[in-house]
Amino acid sequence: MSSFKRNVYLKTVPIPQAVETVRGALDRESLVRTQRVASHEAAGRVTAEAVYARFSSPTFHSAAMDGFAVRADDTFAAREDAAVTLQVQTARTEGPLQAGHAVAVNTGHPLPEGADAVIMIENVVAALPDSTAPQSISIEAPAFPWQHVRRIGEDIVATELLFPQGHTLTAYDVGTLLSGGIWEVRVYERIRVRIIPTGDEVLDFTARPEPGPGQVIESNSQVLATLARGLGCEVERVAPVPDVPEVIRQAVTASLDDNVHLTVICAGSSAGSKDYTRATIAALGEVLVHGIAAMPGKPSLLGLCKGRLVAGAPGYPVSSVICFEELLAPLIAWLGRGEAPRRESVTVEMTRKVPSKLGVEEFLRLSVGRVGHKYMATPLGRGAGCITTLSRAQAVTRIPANAEGLEQGQSVPAELMVSRTALERTLVCVGSHDNTLDALADELMGLDTPCRLASSHVGSMGGIMAVKNGSCHMAGVHLFDPDSGDYNMPFIRKYLPETPAVLINLAIRHQGFIVPAGNPHNIRGIEDVAQQGLRFINRQRGAGTRILFDWHLKQCGLQSDAIRGYGKEEYTHMAVAANVLTGSADCGLGIRAAAKALGLDFVPLARERYDLLIPEQFMEDPRVMAVMQLLGSPAFLARIEALGGYETTLTGQVMQAGTALGEHGR
Repeated sequence: MSSFKRNVYLKTVPIPQAVETVRGALDRESLVRTQRVASHEAAGRVTAEAVYARFSSPTFHSAAMDGFAVRADDTFAAREDAAVTLQVQTARTEGPLQAGHAVAVNTGHPLPEGADAVIMIENVVAALPDSTAPQSISIEAPAFPWQHVRRIGEDIVATELLFPQGHTLTAYDVGTLLSGGIWEVRVYERIRVRIIPTGDEVLDFTARPEPGPGQVIESNSQVLATLARGLGCEVERVAPVPDVPEVIRQAVTASLDDNVHLTVICAGSSAGSKDYTRATIAALGEVLVHGIAAMPGKPSLLGLCKGRLVAGAPGYPVSSVICFEELLAPLIAWLGRGEAPRRESVTVEMTRKVPSKLGVEEFLRLSVGRVGHKYMATPLGRGAGCITTLSRAQAVTRIPANAEGLEQGQSVPAELMVSRTALERTLVCVGSHDNTLDALADELMGLDTPCRLASSHVGSMGGIMAVKNGSCHMAGVHLFDPDSGDYNMPFIRKYLPETPAVLINLAIRHQGFIVPAGNPHNIRGIEDVAQQGLRFINRQRGAGTRILFDWHLKQCGLQSDAIRGYGKEEYTHMAVAANVLTGSADCGLGIRAAAKALGLDFVPLARERYDLLIPEQFMEDPRVMAVMQLLGSPAFLARIEALGGYETTLTGQVMQAGTALGEHGR
């Protein structure tokens, strides 16, 4: 029997309480010191004391325009019908400007003594050369005192306060410091962060490893390191440490001895028996928080060792990010006297219902785009281990701990993970998954005016409902109607009788059984799957692929219970192929391109139309027009065909009821 004890979450606490608990335990004044840095290298640093100007700027009265420096009272008589002539001194004299004279100046030149105005060169009517006298100028409008003059101290006055303590210096502030004669400035030191990945199964990415069964490539440290550098931290990452308590303790002790402000132990804070973070912190100091009332991120751990902050970040990527953004980022900002980053917030409308657990605040990643006058949000995968949901998300919303979830059509605030401008360039596609959408997404981003395709895979029926609800620009659909033998159109007539929409073909694709390389079970059709009791991986309800499979099942006179694994569902063709590749399933129904991508074999079952359903109101939208232009591009058609298992004979054409697939039909 193992002697390891599982960690126990004694009490999960709300995120704000966790942050306040740590702030109350840390002695910020003694922990973070100050230092002097060169002003020209101070951008992004936080001032540790008030900064006062040493010099005025400018330090002299200077010309603000190219022209002539004059005494204003010499020009008061100038009119359009009574020009005033001033003699031009050929060189600036040491003494005051003589009455009735002018001196040529360029922008920035000091004014001669006695001058109190500048006449722009454009306002000089004529220059009158004279061989026996200095050159003269003629003006037809008077100048008022201090016209076009930058006076001493106009920008900065010596001894005035430039910046208070606690001010984060910007690029513009660097110019202010130097203009005020400040060559060095006292600032708070950068927060030093050390990240320690742990785990026997973790492979060091720097060695470019090939992971075997049960092994993972370590990446969380680099996500956290990049986030920390974005906050101005100095970051160091050490090589992965094995799950040996003494080795982990040595790594943390070394970090504390090096006066690192924040030590982050990656993948060592869950309730598993081999997570030693809690024991390490307890041995070297005090555990302050273990478990927050949030999902993902619940196992987050915070402690104090030798007066310094030590954190345990969960092993799942999304949980790790939540731990950093919600706990560590505010603490880093507080330690460094900076401001915690804030994302812009917009109101979005949910495209579908999302249940949630009471008592836990949930962070939900969203695919968002502007559809009409609203920002529509479709939930992405909720698994804490799916880092790609962060890469694909445009926003995140928080489901409060006292809510049981969100309703379809509900308006909620969402924090943007991209700029608002990026949302305006986002094309929202909801419906069936297909690999051609990935190719389309790449091509759209390569245009002179890039367009981002936000694709949510909810099945063909989900796409039709999204069009009906006005929550997308287009939907990918491939629904086969057994009664008519037609694709998509019967479903559109049934579910969208009052929604004007256009059906455009993207490709004809080949559907069939995805099987391991060499087809070891010699699968030729559905009967073989049923007779051999093979493990099948299905698509979700409402998916066109599932409807197609059900129809063929019926044609064979079989019931769903004859298929082992019929109820096990995936949401994409690539996920089906991955199940077969890893041995989780013996076969699954999907497209040839998915089998080809993972080096699997393919047993053809049917050819089908994969169409794009587009509401008429968006046909003139620049984002949709960009798609239509690509569908007419020979280069893009060649790219589709190169995926394998696609035909482009109908690509870009408007589909009508009964449009045939061609001589090789279903």
